Amino acid sequence: MRERQYKRTASKDYLTGLDREESIVRFHNVAGKESGNPSWSLSLPHILVATVCSFLFGYHLGVVNETLEIISLDLGFNGSTLAEGLVVSTCLGGAFVGSLFSGWIADGIGRRRAFQLCALPMIIGASMSATTRSLEGMLLGRFLVGTGMGIGPPVVSLYVAEVSPTFVRGTFGSFTQIATCIGLIGALLIGIPAKEIDGWWRVCFWVSAFPAAILAFLMEFSAESPHWLLKKGRAAEAEAEFEKLLGGLHVKSAIAELLKLERGEEVDAVKLSDLFFGHYFRVVFIGSSLFALQQLSGINAVFYFSSTVFKGAGVPPDLANMCVGIANLSGSIIAMILMDKLGRRVLLLVSFSGMAASMGLQVTAASSFASESGALYLSVGGMLLCVLTFSLGAGPVPGLLLAEIFPSRIRAKAMAVCLAVHWVINFFVGLLFLRLLEQIGPQILYTIFATFCLIAVAFVKKNVVETKGKSLQEIEVALLAPE
Repeated sequence: MRERQYKRTASKDYLTGLDREESIVRFHNVAGKESGNPSWSLSLPHILVATVCSFLFGYHLGVVNETLEIISLDLGFNGSTLAEGLVVSTCLGGAFVGSLFSGWIADGIGRRRAFQLCALPMIIGASMSATTRSLEGMLLGRFLVGTGMGIGPPVVSLYVAEVSPTFVRGTFGSFTQIATCIGLIGALLIGIPAKEIDGWWRVCFWVSAFPAAILAFLMEFSAESPHWLLKKGRAAEAEAEFEKLLGGLHVKSAIAELLKLERGEEVDAVKLSDLFFGHYFRVVFIGSSLFALQQLSGINAVFYFSSTVFKGAGVPPDLANMCVGIANLSGSIIAMILMDKLGRRVLLLVSFSGMAASMGLQVTAASSFASESGALYLSVGGMLLCVLTFSLGAGPVPGLLLAEIFPSRIRAKAMAVCLAVHWVINFFVGLLFLRLLEQIGPQILYTIFATFCLIAVAFVKKNVVETKGKSLQEIEVALLAPE
């Protein structure tokens, strides 16, 4: 059995004990510095288990790309653009609902149980989609999968930020974006035979149930977040989890740092109004704005429109999707390497600046100055550059950064609010993109996207602090110093 029995100790009582052993804490602090950073290999297995959730997120985003046409034929709604749109957007609607409750779930039952809970609707929903004989069954299955997708990403960001050693937190945070890219590419590869093999689309949905089940099973053996345990007054258990994640030498200093910060923290339950008024407004505003600007940069419009652009260049849809997936994965790997070297803020600035430049290429391609062949090359190049630069910073950084800058007291619920903003804007960009493209044309539309990218650059310069190499407690003290 994984579970061990601990005597529950109130955080304040535990802290008093630590105060009596102040010399021991100082010794561990010195020892930690002398021995260097804790081993990243201890926390890595727990991070890898959590990123299965990100893989599932990417897989379910991409699973209908190759299969939607065949699904519509088999389920009898071929030719209905409304029905096809519902198959895609119902999942987004479920994700919005799931994200609204994710913070309360993560704070209520813990990070590990939240992962297991998000896996459940993914398993049930995927099974329903794989076996359904009607459009209604498909929509219900997609909605259930969406709720799991909505719960999962905020919890992944929380978990990675809270269990990772400070010096590799950015690198581990990039794993989530890489896993999402692998999920997208995996969905595309598995969906390729769908047009040739009768009923293969059902296999595509069945496949996704297995990693969801693996996630739920392996989370039973993974570490719980020590931050959450301390909030629940389970300090002895938090110390045991820190030992698993950091090694015995670094436990006392880690637990003491958390508990000393908790001394001045309010113990009342967080209300929704607390996130929008007073002390916490600034960090919640920064988080919501980052996710809003991420979506208003036009990245999803680029994904939606990529197959049409590549088709004009004579590239088959399967190969086009693979090119976009490889560009996305390549940028994510580069971000992983640079995250703890250059920092989050630099990557955000480079990313949004690169996306603005890529939108400039799209505007030029749509103008009368470019020849037909030149316009095609500019459009394809701009599209791939946009995906690459997005995955360098605007893709992986916001989720990690927000989990870092939000104080422990509001972290889970503030992440839920910001992800809800993300899903709302994602939905409306997808809904309005083609209509705006028809009414105002690509030049004006891509100029609007480029403008939002430049606004994002200015916003990051003014509001985003660098969190590289700082513990979550140091960041909280810096952003929310007592007034």
